[in-house]
Amino acid sequence: MSTTTALQSVHLFPFEQYWWFYVAFTLLVIGLLALDLGVFHRKAHAVGMREAAIWFVIWTCLALVFNYGFYQYALWRFPQVDELMAVAGFDPATAAKQVGLEFLTGFILEKSLSADNMFVFVVVFQYFGIPREYQHRVLFFGILGALIFRAAFIAVGSLLIQFQWVIIVFGVFLIFTGLKMMFAGDEKVEPEKNFVIRMFRRYVPVTSHLKGQRFFTIENGRRMATPLLVCLLFLEMTDIVFAVDSVPAIFAVTREPLIVYTSNVFAILGLRSLFFLLAGAIHLFHMLKYGLAIVLIFVGLKMVWLNKLFGGHFPIALSLGIILGVIAGSIVLSLVFPKKPAPESD
Repeated sequence: MSTTTALQSVHLFPFEQYWWFYVAFTLLVIGLLALDLGVFHRKAHAVGMREAAIWFVIWTCLALVFNYGFYQYALWRFPQVDELMAVAGFDPATAAKQVGLEFLTGFILEKSLSADNMFVFVVVFQYFGIPREYQHRVLFFGILGALIFRAAFIAVGSLLIQFQWVIIVFGVFLIFTGLKMMFAGDEKVEPEKNFVIRMFRRYVPVTSHLKGQRFFTIENGRRMATPLLVCLLFLEMTDIVFAVDSVPAIFAVTREPLIVYTSNVFAILGLRSLFFLLAGAIHLFHMLKYGLAIVLIFVGLKMVWLNKLFGGHFPIALSLGIILGVIAGSIVLSLVFPKKPAPESD
């Protein structure tokens, strides 16, 4: 039995032993976010390309440093766990390399899929007329909500993924979603038709104009929400929709909830900088949605067929190469074959 096959029969990071890691990691993330908003972005301002690029590099480097530390920890810890060493064919060094590659693949997969959010974010900010200097604040609190919802989805997914029929259902769903993304046209963003937004406006009074970067204000002695809060609420709703796709996708890469959670969080943390980095040029990457569709179909096929074909687990290094190759290829094709401008109407 190979190490890759052996990993399918054991839990490398059981929650009852690593609950402290979840707590410490979550506190670290909260501290980083507090430092980000409370120090570096305390005053509202429009985030430029240079600043966005710097923060994108910072968040990416933090993820890579964590990945290296995670690999070194696994390399040190695995030989000390009797339950792991008792598994036939288990090799600590190979297992540590495997989890390191799984984190990296999961991070890149989630980061790539989150790029699809950028198209929606741009349209939503335009729809609500949110100035650039307030967009960072909306995205910051949007990420806080996203972290909570992703943690809940991952917790549920980690329980369901133990059943083989759930794996098949997840895989079929991802294939269907990928095919739908590939052949569907551009969807219109219509917040006023969203059920949650309509219910919110029915029971919560909303001002007709912004009040700086505040989510609530008081007018004529009455507490009211501002369009900034409605925009935030709609972004949270769209992230839940994206999470339905992305969380099952990462379970195709790894079955370890700890790896799923940490790679997901690091991908989300860099979402704001990615948005400001791409917002002005998002229209250039019109082929990206096809690349993302192929990636979703690929990870779906992994769950329903490819893993079995390769003895229980499709090679993680090959998965990483395919995902990177498809995403890079779609970006290059977008630049080589730019989208033709729509003809002007008379």
